Amino acid sequence: MPRIRGFSSRQRRGVAALLLALLPGAIPAAAQQAVTLPYFNAPAEGAPIRRPPTLGLAIGGAVHRAVMDTGSTGVVIAASSIPGFAALEPLGTGQITYTSSGRVMRGVHVRTPVTVVGADGTRLTTRPIVVLAVTRIDCLATARNCVPVEAPRRVAMLGIGFARSRHAGTGPERNPFLNPAGMEQAGRGYVVGRRAVKVGLSPDDKAGFSLVKLQPDAATGDFAPTPACLALDQRTPPACGSLLMDTGVTTMFLSLPDAQTSGLLARDRRGEPVLAAGTTLAVSPSEGASTPAYGFTVGDRANPVAPERVIVVGGGTRPPFVNTTVRALNAFDYLFDADAGEVGFRPLSAIRP
Repeated sequence: MPRIRGFSSRQRRGVAALLLALLPGAIPAAAQQAVTLPYFNAPAEGAPIRRPPTLGLAIGGAVHRAVMDTGSTGVVIAASSIPGFAALEPLGTGQITYTSSGRVMRGVHVRTPVTVVGADGTRLTTRPIVVLAVTRIDCLATARNCVPVEAPRRVAMLGIGFARSRHAGTGPERNPFLNPAGMEQAGRGYVVGRRAVKVGLSPDDKAGFSLVKLQPDAATGDFAPTPACLALDQRTPPACGSLLMDTGVTTMFLSLPDAQTSGLLARDRRGEPVLAAGTTLAVSPSEGASTPAYGFTVGDRANPVAPERVIVVGGGTRPPFVNTTVRALNAFDYLFDADAGEVGFRPLSAIRP
């Protein structure tokens, strides 16, 4: 019986019954419409989510806890976590850089089915997809949170986002939630909430959501980012650019023109520019979009939507941009429909701070 790493004894009991199904020769899962996967670190009912959600990830062996990240695309896992890795056909070297931390994952691309496991034992297995088997971790010179590692053992990330492709071949075909096996009757996409994610869409799933049409990106086969406009302390006109729904971080990264940030910056302990406590940020629709629309005051610890901090990047020269952080899920549920090319935002009622 494979070992289950990174879980409590209660969670191990919930997952143990699945592991025989993950071993070579297992019977494939029956066709199904959709799968709901509860997070292993889900908050209590009615309580806010404050940390990136985690699910189980397995490639033919042990189940490893992985961050479910809408801010990246593709499965990243330590090569040592893939049984029979040496026998898999290498598809070339690769790397992925997580700019929020400064970690650079380097390794080899291989093609394999991937199984994702929820806290209640529910599972989803993909068709064979290309994953990055990590053999080394390097750090950017500007890394915020990184230690170089040779032959890492505890690496697991489920990248389910879009608009993160830099060239063809790194987009939807590597997204585990867009390539489930046995779910051909369900639409390609998902609904992300505070306590679980539903993979596979039906028309009813869009009820209550305000939808934003995405522009296709012919160069990558993916979509362009979600449009949005941003304003600090109600300054006008707002700066319009793009929004990244990013469940993988609790620190927000913001790019705005100097006219928006003038007089509103401070320095953190690393010397990086951050929004000063008491500054308000409003995220509003850009032209042609009906949502999202939410905001917060920097440093308001009573507001579960407010991120840990807001780092200002780009020196006023980059296009306007914001990543929401996982705490935006305390303001709305989030939907991505890869068939229709839409994202959706469904406002939530008040929750406990």
